[in-house]
Amino acid sequence: MRRISKSKRFYMMNPIIQFFKFIWLSLKIMIIVAGGHGGTRKVSN
Repeated sequence: MRRISKSKRFYMMNPIIQFFKFIWLSLKIMIIVAGGHGGTRKVSN
């Protein structure tokens, strides 16, 4: 019972971490685009 609970907890935590990573990545991209630091690639919008 304890083993299943532990794996269930981990399964619940995993998507949250991935979601957080995705948000952090979009935020970083947004900041880069807003800051105008495109590096080698230029984004014209």
